[in-house]
Amino acid sequence: MALLTAGVHIPDEDLATLQSWSRSTSIRAGLVTRAKIVLAAGEGLGTTAISDRVGVSRPTVIQWRERYAADGLDGLVDAQRSGRPRTVDEAAIIAMTLDPPPERLGVTHWSTRLLAAELKIGDATVARAWRRFGVQPWRRGTFKFSTDPELEAKVRDVVGLYLDPPAKAVVLCVDEKSQIQALDRTAPILPMRPGLPEKATHDYKRNGTATLFAALEVATGKVTEACYERHGKAEFLAFMKQVAKAYPRRELHVVLDNYHTHKHPEVAAWLAKNPRITLHFTPTSGSWMNMVEIFFGIITRQAIRRGTFASVKELMTAISRFINGWNDRCHPFVWTKTADEILPHARRQTTSDARH
Repeated sequence: MALLTAGVHIPDEDLATLQSWSRSTSIRAGLVTRAKIVLAAGEGLGTTAISDRVGVSRPTVIQWRERYAADGLDGLVDAQRSGRPRTVDEAAIIAMTLDPPPERLGVTHWSTRLLAAELKIGDATVARAWRRFGVQPWRRGTFKFSTDPELEAKVRDVVGLYLDPPAKAVVLCVDEKSQIQALDRTAPILPMRPGLPEKATHDYKRNGTATLFAALEVATGKVTEACYERHGKAEFLAFMKQVAKAYPRRELHVVLDNYHTHKHPEVAAWLAKNPRITLHFTPTSGSWMNMVEIFFGIITRQAIRRGTFASVKELMTAISRFINGWNDRCHPFVWTKTADEILPHARRQTTSDARH
């Protein structure tokens, strides 16, 4: 049923529109406020009551109530502003942005001010065009294609282990995180306070490095670890023996990258004596498929990057302490992409129109 304001009739079709405007989160806030004013007036509220409800002044209530009474919905919409029509060619701005700057400028990419000076327009105009079209010349991403001739076979092998592991077998992701620095700050860290973050000195003292060997059990997230000061084939072989001992009489499928120590003849000879252990190598330039890299990111963020260590021994102790806590609260690592979803993005495109 139509509502009545003081001398203003709101037809049903206007009522529906005004109610829609009053609830909208996508139109201008001013139009939402005007719709609420008219709807409140339609309920029979007076000027002061509407002012209190909507949170505007009395003159504002009177202005928009009268505008609606005179012109209906059109009276609530802002009229087209006068002035010179827009003449900026945003397509030209974007086209020039996508081309490299002239050599005489000596820069690798455009800035808003450089491009604005070249086009003789305001730098704010360039910035608006860049925001509108999502162009960000200051950013650069990276990519790499695998050249492994066995790319597809290795992807399907590793992904198959993740998505459909062999029955009664354990799938482990193994790798080493080398050159972890034992860094000690030159002054004590200032603890976090309300309104203030933790603070540490910019400079530090290096106290040596360590290498973390880790085996992540995909089904549970449990990690078997060892720390060494070196990361040669002897350390890798010692760690693999530790892993084999941690999973006695179990068939083990181990995902590894192509680091040369993983394929050393002594490692191959040991594997020949332990046929229950099978190695599965990720493609060249495809170590991101090894899920232990996810764990390395976690331990770096949560235990290493902000730690202070007066010695390599302290660093190793901190790593072991974190992993002990991790194993108490660990969770499975779940792979979601199939090989068919991965392979189109892992190969170099045959056309020049490849998407980023």
